[in-house]
Amino acid sequence: MPIKVLSSLDVARTQWYHFKAIIVAGMGLFTDAYDLFCIAPVMKMISHVYYNGDSINTAVLSTSYAIALLGTATGQLVFGYLGDRVGRRRVYGLCLIIMILSSFGCGFSVCTTRRSCVMVSLGFFRFFLGLGIGGDYPLSATIMSEFANKRTRGAFIAAVFSMQGLGILVSSAVTMAVCVAFKRSGGGLEVDAAAPTEADLAWRLILMIGALPAALTFYWRMLMPETARYTALVENNIVQAAKDMQRVMSRSHISDEATTDPPPPPPPPSYKLFSRCFFRLHGRDLFAASFNWFLVDIVFYTSNLLLSHIFSHYSKKPSTAENVYDAAFEVAELGAIIAACSTIPGYWFTVYFIDKIGRVKIQIMGFFFMAVIYLVAGIPYSWYWSKHEHNNKGFMVLYGLVFFFCNFGPNTTTFIIPAEHFPARFRSTCHGISGAAGKLGAIVGTVGFLWATKKMESDDKNQIYPQVNRMRIAFLILGGVCIAGILVTYFFTKETMGRSLEENEHDQDNNAESEDEPQIVDGQSSVSTLLQTR
Repeated sequence: MPIKVLSSLDVARTQWYHFKAIIVAGMGLFTDAYDLFCIAPVMKMISHVYYNGDSINTAVLSTSYAIALLGTATGQLVFGYLGDRVGRRRVYGLCLIIMILSSFGCGFSVCTTRRSCVMVSLGFFRFFLGLGIGGDYPLSATIMSEFANKRTRGAFIAAVFSMQGLGILVSSAVTMAVCVAFKRSGGGLEVDAAAPTEADLAWRLILMIGALPAALTFYWRMLMPETARYTALVENNIVQAAKDMQRVMSRSHISDEATTDPPPPPPPPSYKLFSRCFFRLHGRDLFAASFNWFLVDIVFYTSNLLLSHIFSHYSKKPSTAENVYDAAFEVAELGAIIAACSTIPGYWFTVYFIDKIGRVKIQIMGFFFMAVIYLVAGIPYSWYWSKHEHNNKGFMVLYGLVFFFCNFGPNTTTFIIPAEHFPARFRSTCHGISGAAGKLGAIVGTVGFLWATKKMESDDKNQIYPQVNRMRIAFLILGGVCIAGILVTYFFTKETMGRSLEENEHDQDNNAESEDEPQIVDGQSSVSTLLQTR
């Protein structure tokens, strides 16, 4: 007999609960982006408060960026695994609590006079913040994929991920607002004035505000039921799965027959995670999802990091002509412009086209256009900045298109694809593995390019400086990374558009030819075989 509740979910019309789930799950991604991307202007403020306006030592700066990313990768692995073992809903709330407490912890970083003490304390709390952020990635994607119908599943998951763009924009807006408020309350600052005492409170306030959106959605997240697919396919409780869905979705799409006592469900397929059978069935998908995410995060995080360095160096305003608030404001303003003009439109183009064009085509297209832009911007890099002013503007527009095609492309699709390929009992774990590979790419990109673009010619050996030759090489490398993404996507990534999650699993499991891990147990067919009879 087919599992009716899952069939009902696949064909259910779009209704209020879907949008509610998008908002509740999306606020986690909103908080993730706020916390991860507000650090650039915050580090500008810290450099004025604790380093007298000098550039922060490259080792300290790279560690500050990498520590949250390392925590995120760890959280994706740990909480992704727990999401499959304990349940999506239970772990979901724990991740949110960690994010809330660690955001406040970042603001309350101990010490106010010794910069080493401040940086160590900030790094400690940002690692735990990364743990919560990392857990939110696989759980948000998995929960949304398991609630959605197969016709609009891609758009729903993309809509959840698009909240990341809004989080980037709000983090910039909050930073600018805090800077303006503190500057005005202090009666203004002279250019060469030392950072006031209040500035130490300003950057802490920016970090603590990141806890608010997570705290506001905690209640609603706790009210969400466990997903029907986890309850039915992992816990083998079909009756409870149907009852949970009846609580939140239109009753007309959840058959009453699904709530009657069915025959005992058959055991799931016998192969285990990381078994030989698993790698034969899903190894290709896991490689493609992980490696593509690794590649795109190298590009995405490096591009964000280099953005402020490129434009601040070539700004008409000299670096010495700014105070603590102006320095942070300028970085946040640039981030807000890119988010509003490129990042957010890219996300919503994906939401609109993902279930019309398909995941694979959008991912290849995004990688392709990013590769073209990096090559066009990198090869004649010096020409853009050595000629007339209109060349500078052209470069800014060109660079902004990187963020558009990154989000109308692989940055979004790499979040979607792992949530659709794998069996329910491995889905959150495999998404966490893919995401952790991405954060490893982010660490490679940020730390590698921070050191690669470090200025060595002047007395200040720790100043980050976009030297022309090094920047050209950096752009060409990023273009090569995008070309690698095209090849991996084309040869290894399979399309999932318009198919149910169980159909994706069934096509894999039905072809298993394992002698020591059979798919027929005690004469009973697997869950995936049952689902074929729909």
